[in-house]
Amino acid sequence: MELWESLFSSGHGVANALFAVSLVAVTGLAIGEIRLFGIKLGIAGPLFAGIFFGYFGLSMNEHMLEFIREFGLALFVYGIGNAVGPTFFSSFAKDGLRLNILAVLIVGGGALIAVGLHYAFNTPWEAVIGLFSGGTTNTPSLAAGIGMLGQVAATPQQLATPAAAYAVAYPFGIIGILLVMALIRIFFGVAIPREAAQWEESRRSSQKALDRMNIEVRNEQVAGHTVSEILGGASRKLVISRVSRDGVQTVANADFRIKLNDVVLAVGEKRNLQDLQWLLGQPARISLEEEPSSQLQSRRLVVTHSRMFGRTIGEVDPLRTYGVSITRLNRQSLELVPDGATHLQFGDILMVVGERGKLDHFAEAIGNDDKSLTHAQVIPIFIGLALGVLLGSIPFAIPGVPVPIKLGLAGGPLIVAILLSRLGSIGPVVWFMPPGVNHIVRELGITCFMVCVGIYSGPRFISSIVSGDGLIWMAQATLITFIPLFLVGLFARIFLKLNYLTLCGVLSGTMTDPPALAFANALSPSQAQSTGYSAVYPLTMCLRIIAPQLIIAMLWGLS
Repeated sequence: MELWESLFSSGHGVANALFAVSLVAVTGLAIGEIRLFGIKLGIAGPLFAGIFFGYFGLSMNEHMLEFIREFGLALFVYGIGNAVGPTFFSSFAKDGLRLNILAVLIVGGGALIAVGLHYAFNTPWEAVIGLFSGGTTNTPSLAAGIGMLGQVAATPQQLATPAAAYAVAYPFGIIGILLVMALIRIFFGVAIPREAAQWEESRRSSQKALDRMNIEVRNEQVAGHTVSEILGGASRKLVISRVSRDGVQTVANADFRIKLNDVVLAVGEKRNLQDLQWLLGQPARISLEEEPSSQLQSRRLVVTHSRMFGRTIGEVDPLRTYGVSITRLNRQSLELVPDGATHLQFGDILMVVGERGKLDHFAEAIGNDDKSLTHAQVIPIFIGLALGVLLGSIPFAIPGVPVPIKLGLAGGPLIVAILLSRLGSIGPVVWFMPPGVNHIVRELGITCFMVCVGIYSGPRFISSIVSGDGLIWMAQATLITFIPLFLVGLFARIFLKLNYLTLCGVLSGTMTDPPALAFANALSPSQAQSTGYSAVYPLTMCLRIIAPQLIIAMLWGLS
């Protein structure tokens, strides 16, 4: 009994801290997996568990609590940045730009409403941060806000308020987005099957997935020209992976001269393949890939050897050096036509054609170790965290904001992780973490953060609900959740004619809310929802981390 009391309430050592964090984490994660009406709390479970245990007396050393909380925050945002970095800038291309503008409107609208609540109802600005985060179910936003409060020397009471407001606002944050989806569907009389069919038709019309084509050379004007001359005239986004002459297949390099009656196998976008066919001759009656007598093979290889990181395909020169041809490259689920200027990165998946022995030699050269995809280099993680802390500690001024702000432990590691993972590698140092490792880093970090915030806020939570402004906060949080989502949803549907399923994905992404995405996915097996979600998620996550810091800097500077 004495041991239990020591660990539960009066211990202030390492054992107490480890016990408290572990107990609350296990309980909270278990609660987070419980589904109610198809929805579960997820990572918010540890926060509510921490509030419960904290209210009933669980405590830990204040300095240890702060360290675990801040270290967990840094780990989490670094993992987020590392995950979104490779696709962060490409998410603005084409339709992604339009969708991200909608995301900016939703995040910005919620922030303006939160600031308006402070002035209209005299809501404490530390509570506004919790309402903004909870009303949008965004835990990193809460983390960034609490981190910024520490920078402006907030009182212990002020530091505890955001978590209490977050917990009050969270339930409608989950329900509100589902309500908006339902209302838009009702108002516009949306027929889900029709929306799915329209999205699929639009996707097919703009599809640029890579295809293959066997072409028989019948044009005398191209006979005698090299592969590089032919592709230079047809399209740079094509690869001739192999040529069959008199029944014998070979890998053709750039200087290989094409002859009449040759059969070539080309890889590229469908439109470009049709142009090449028009230039060379006609569709072949045979498929080189299916020829049983062929000595050539096609193999999937993974770039995992450090000596290949950052080198261009032209520098590696696989055809001249190894006698193989790279026909396509898959990076972060994006399929690309490789050329000499393409830089190789860790985890690139290459489709390579060549003879068996030469393929084995090339596979050894690039690594091709699938196990490496599940193991991360630890040194780059700590280098990135250190650089993130340094960046986060630099104050900078923003026009219109009364005081300089710092990115802190929420913003610094995030920005550094985005840039480093986008870079990919420097020599043998690989910045990008494999997905499995990244998931563990993020879950460990956010769990520690939420547990500590809950324990710290627990003693004050119930009082804020029973005798404080809990019910008023709840009503105010509904405004932050509902108004931006509903107005932007109407705008996107009326003026942009945005597909309903895509819109559901965008709304879920701007809330960074996986349960909302799961609800949207249940409407149709279409990929429209996931496409919209992934298009806006990277920018939204960054905005929701930066927004509370700007709110605090502005309101604190004016107070």
